[in-house]
Amino acid sequence: MEKAFWKNRKVFITGHTGFKGSWLCLMLHAFGARVIGYAQEPPTDPNLFEIANVRSTVKTAFSDIRNRATLKRSLLSASPEIVIHMAAQALVRESYANPWETYSTNVMGTVNLLEGVRDCMSVRAVINVTTDKCYENKEWIWSYRENEPLGGFDPYSSSKACSEMVTAAYRNSFFNPEAYQTHQVALASVRAGNVIGGGDWAKDRLIPDCIKAVMRQEKIVIRNPQAIRPWQHVFEPLTGYLMLAEKLYEKGPLFGGAWNFGPAGDDPKSVAWIAKKISGQFGVPLAFERTSKKERHHEASTLRLDSTKAQQVLGWHPKWRLEKALDRTMSWYEAYRDGQDIRKICDQQIKEYLSGE
Repeated sequence: MEKAFWKNRKVFITGHTGFKGSWLCLMLHAFGARVIGYAQEPPTDPNLFEIANVRSTVKTAFSDIRNRATLKRSLLSASPEIVIHMAAQALVRESYANPWETYSTNVMGTVNLLEGVRDCMSVRAVINVTTDKCYENKEWIWSYRENEPLGGFDPYSSSKACSEMVTAAYRNSFFNPEAYQTHQVALASVRAGNVIGGGDWAKDRLIPDCIKAVMRQEKIVIRNPQAIRPWQHVFEPLTGYLMLAEKLYEKGPLFGGAWNFGPAGDDPKSVAWIAKKISGQFGVPLAFERTSKKERHHEASTLRLDSTKAQQVLGWHPKWRLEKALDRTMSWYEAYRDGQDIRKICDQQIKEYLSGE
């Protein structure tokens, strides 16, 4: 990844007030990019967007991705060169409670974004951020590759598979590689694993749930302790997205299509493994109990990503093994608990990661 590429580059990010979006804004700010954000107000309290003062680094339009007219106006006004679409309803359990909102946000939000791009002549590269859960999960031991069938048992997973299909349809119909010289837009989608890192307070996510339990000295509730997930620090996929964006801008549709950004093949661990590590690091005993059958929803037991394509074509490789990723995540929350300067902590961690330490 070339930091010089991003100097004064205009980047439009949807969903920038969320956990991943906030970290992406901080990384781009460190590179000297000019970031324009479009999102609703931060989804949690506390939130990384506010406590790391991300707001001061981004020109923001606060609105809903489903508001097509407002989104289009924001895009045209920003006149960006690169668009990264992260706005989404991103929780599996929430999708069971509010399926309409999940589909309207994740599917029609993608349509609205791509419709806006069609009218914005400055855009050269677009990345749609989906999820590893967009695959038809067969509960097998092998890692999923980009050409595996899409699917989704729950509303969230299937809405993201739909978002992938929308992206492919727009790439074929409106941003076809064969007509690149006419439209000059390169379009890709990216799929990452379960990201961890400081500043995540979303409900029904393992790390935030563990942190809340530790702080309150409460029992932690684990829904599926033996589930295997592709855990990775949030910096890993974000750097992958930026490396891909550079290639899309410079090389066009040669780098279009779908891309996986997952941890090393031997790094995925169980939910119980993560929770026990957190317990040991904070020195607080945690008790595990399953949710009741009435509260329990279907969840895949095993999920792994194959990132061979990103490694061989982009030269992207995970830098932090899970042990280090978890250590940096916990040190961030410890700093927050102790009242340290969180923006300074964020900048230090970004610098450490990028330097390869």
